[in-house]
Amino acid sequence: MTDFVAVEALRKTLLRIDGKGYKAYKDIRGTYRFPAFVLAVEYVQADPFAPPSRLRVVVPPAVAALEARLYANTSRAVGISCFLARAFARQARELSRQEERSAPRSHGPAQFPWRIEEPGQQVLANTAVQIQTDGTVEARFSVSLPAQGRRVLGRQAAALLTKNLPQLVSSLYTDNHHADALWLHAATNEDADTLRSMLAEQGLVAFIADDARLARASGVDDRPLKAAAETLPLAHHEATPAVVPFQSPDSLRVTFALPHTGKVTGMGIPAGVTLIVGGGYHGKSTLLRAIERGVYNHRPGDGREQVVSVKDLVKIRAEDGRSVSGVDISPLINHLPLGQSTRCFSSGNASGSTSQAAAIVEALEAGASGLLIDEDTAATNFMIRDARMQTLVPKEQEPITSFIDRVRHLWTQHGISTILVIGGSGDYLDVADTVIAMQTFQPHDVTEQARTVAAMHPSRRTAEADGPFSANLLRRPQPHSVNPSKGRRPVNLKTRDRQTIQFGTETIDLSAVEQIIAWPQTRAIAAALAYARQEYMDGQRSLAEILELVLTDIERKGLDVLDSRRMGDFAHFRGHELAAALNRLRTLKT
Repeated sequence: MTDFVAVEALRKTLLRIDGKGYKAYKDIRGTYRFPAFVLAVEYVQADPFAPPSRLRVVVPPAVAALEARLYANTSRAVGISCFLARAFARQARELSRQEERSAPRSHGPAQFPWRIEEPGQQVLANTAVQIQTDGTVEARFSVSLPAQGRRVLGRQAAALLTKNLPQLVSSLYTDNHHADALWLHAATNEDADTLRSMLAEQGLVAFIADDARLARASGVDDRPLKAAAETLPLAHHEATPAVVPFQSPDSLRVTFALPHTGKVTGMGIPAGVTLIVGGGYHGKSTLLRAIERGVYNHRPGDGREQVVSVKDLVKIRAEDGRSVSGVDISPLINHLPLGQSTRCFSSGNASGSTSQAAAIVEALEAGASGLLIDEDTAATNFMIRDARMQTLVPKEQEPITSFIDRVRHLWTQHGISTILVIGGSGDYLDVADTVIAMQTFQPHDVTEQARTVAAMHPSRRTAEADGPFSANLLRRPQPHSVNPSKGRRPVNLKTRDRQTIQFGTETIDLSAVEQIIAWPQTRAIAAALAYARQEYMDGQRSLAEILELVLTDIERKGLDVLDSRRMGDFAHFRGHELAAALNRLRTLKT
């Protein structure tokens, strides 16, 4: 930052514009030196109802006073950045409540809301709070500048920015936090990264530590489920599921030595084909969801701090009505009526089975090392055809090659593991390497029992796969089909929520992309689509090459490479989710 102006100049400017039209707030854009930090007013809203003003503060190392060990590597620094972002968000909420209580009634509710993107249960590199290599702490956040009607409330704004802001920024100072809490967040994140890096050498695709707590508060609340005794009166305990600590079966228990926790034991899921079976409500989908989220690290206290998966596991599901562009689904769906080819299949309204087939090939194209499938969200006719249906409808009349006949090919021919939740089709026992039964939320290794059952009750179905699993994974996106413009705006990007991107004139529906877990990820993915289009889509590069180039740029230059405005609402995402967004753009041509 250069051309610093003293904080007193900010106060005088705000007093000068008091009572003027709201656009007078534009006068405060600039950089201001406070005694303990530097404030940059990056963007000023045009009216009280526009998106809030964007601010950035930089706290020098001597003031932040972070111990060097807390940011000695990227893993630790990301853990601390998320800790500080949460602390900043808590302080922001408290200040906003105080300011709302003191605001005149005529100004309406929530006149002075401070806001920062607060991390959830997952620990993601983000732009809300960043720690530089020398210990400098930078925070990016927003504030709605006060107004009466469309007039500047300069005196209130002066108090807000020169008196209350220092209280808010103090949440970034080490002195205001317990040293043990800071170190716990750094160490926990480093342990999770270390644990994930050791899975492959042990031949594993996932690990769930003993005593992990997998249950969540609800289907829409990712916080850990509390024990009944913690949340309800005694009379209600029987109606509330208990929190059952996870315990590995002895046959699947493995041990890792982590840098800070030391020895950790738990269930290792081997590479290959794994089934998760069991009765309804016994925890099958809960286990799969934990594995699905294990591609990310988790904050201390979440219960899944040592539940990790290899980074390229991809959740697959059926998605009626989605668009598909030029995907080679021929290993899974072929011989369509009237001779229609599926080697370059496109559809604006794919069926459940077709969308699931496309999702599998797209995942492989983006570099997936494993697939996660829950039969509850899969297309039944894609997963299996039993012996009776095979007899009634001969293979020559059925274009779909059931996944049961391809899942082993994915493993033996391509090294792609699959973890499936199966409750209704025992025929999958024939193709499984490992079978885990969930009983009252606890896992049991029933692999040998499953093999005995399969031998005693042989399936009468016939394998229907025709040749090896071979698909073209070299689609080349055509740049004219990825157009972020709208009217006179060369780039028009909006994210209504975690599940929706407005890209130019098109809407991208991401509701079925279950491993996008935070709105800032969606924001960054939208920006990355526009960046990829501008920098790397030339009609010659493959989709996989484009993904690698974008992710390499982010790794080298940070998320700010996606937007020169230094946004504070971006979070780390994987190439798989970027590919998923591109694949769901209805105008895409390859």
